[in-house]
Amino acid sequence: MKITVVGAARSGLAAARLAARQGEHVFVSDAKPLDQLGTASAILNEAGIPFEYGGHTEAALHADLCIVSPGVPPSNPLRQEFARRGVPVIGELEYASRSLTNRIVAITGTNGKTTTTALTTHVLNGGGLSAVSAGNIGTPLSDLVGNVDPSTIIVVEASSYQLDTTETFRPAVSVILNITPDHLAYHGSFEHYVHAKWKIFANQRDSDVVLLNADDRHAAAAHPHVRCTTAFFSTQREVEGAFVRGDDVVLRMQQQQEESLMPTRRLGLAGLHNTYNSLASALVARTFELRNENIRDSLSSFSGVEHRLELVRTLGDVRWINDSKATNINAAWYALSSYDRPIVWIAGGRGDNNDYTALDELVDTNVKAIICLGEDADLIFNHWCTAKRCEKALTMEEAVSKAAEFAHDHDVVLFSPACKSFDMFSNFEERGQVYKAAVNAL
Repeated sequence: MKITVVGAARSGLAAARLAARQGEHVFVSDAKPLDQLGTASAILNEAGIPFEYGGHTEAALHADLCIVSPGVPPSNPLRQEFARRGVPVIGELEYASRSLTNRIVAITGTNGKTTTTALTTHVLNGGGLSAVSAGNIGTPLSDLVGNVDPSTIIVVEASSYQLDTTETFRPAVSVILNITPDHLAYHGSFEHYVHAKWKIFANQRDSDVVLLNADDRHAAAAHPHVRCTTAFFSTQREVEGAFVRGDDVVLRMQQQQEESLMPTRRLGLAGLHNTYNSLASALVARTFELRNENIRDSLSSFSGVEHRLELVRTLGDVRWINDSKATNINAAWYALSSYDRPIVWIAGGRGDNNDYTALDELVDTNVKAIICLGEDADLIFNHWCTAKRCEKALTMEEAVSKAAEFAHDHDVVLFSPACKSFDMFSNFEERGQVYKAAVNAL
């Protein structure tokens, strides 16, 4: 089969290598110029995979199948031409899943995907099962094909981009953490974004399980469309699944007695949003019949993931936090609500038509000063400069230096941008590393 892979980033390269290993005729097409491809050209040359850069030519259209990288939108002219010619267009997640027999746990949501994916993998391994993380969390699913034992459970972080290009993807367990407006430029509307998230359970059947956040309107609204077993998690009400009663996490599974799992104060991750993440992970573990004591131990021992409310260092009793993965307003809301100390907040980047009024109440009560960075620096400054001490910074190093001037004992310096990273950095990981380097240089 002739396969064209559109996009030579991490998942595109993984899909191309997998297709080549399987004996397909592969061609990679990327719109970026050669000097922006990084190591991709060397990787493709080493694998003997032909490719083009700097635009898409007629050669890319000679295909029986197109695999698009995440973020290549439906409006992309090449995607539209493939559709016009009747050539199937799928993503790397869909392509790789067709070659795997492993049980898959798929986790999606606007926020919390990475943490919950890593936490769920930790809990499953802690309970004596073999589990690995893959997908949007860092390791493309394609890289696991032929390299992981069939008995290993694969916990997949699935973005809306990846789910939007699925056709047969069928996890054994799927989780929807929350759905709030994001990536609307790609999806075209919030309704399309919601339905992309809902595709996570589209192919699940009787023996499969869907776990939904009962407190999130758009996640819970998926329930009537589910065709398999459903359980819920909630911090606000008692549900069939996992919930919080008083200060305790409680499990109430179908046809089983109610069980008190552990006090919420023993959860390894702080904050209301992480309580939701922990409830979801506990439910996944129960679907695989892990013992409560193993779930308890794993939930209490997990310390988090890089770039998500990550403690970089404590300097003079000031805690420096890296939350570079907070690429939208909702993620920043969770971060700003996670601390009982005064916050010096570093924010900004490439906004996605951000409505900063959603953060007004939290900023009023929890934030003492704001350092404004990146393309949205002026918007953030103008929004809060009459209510809070605000300053602008041109570089990350300058932002960290100004924050150090403002922060005193018992404060938290929180880098939670509420914006995408692409104005100054290639991705949120690079942005977080630059922040950490600046903090560690103090």
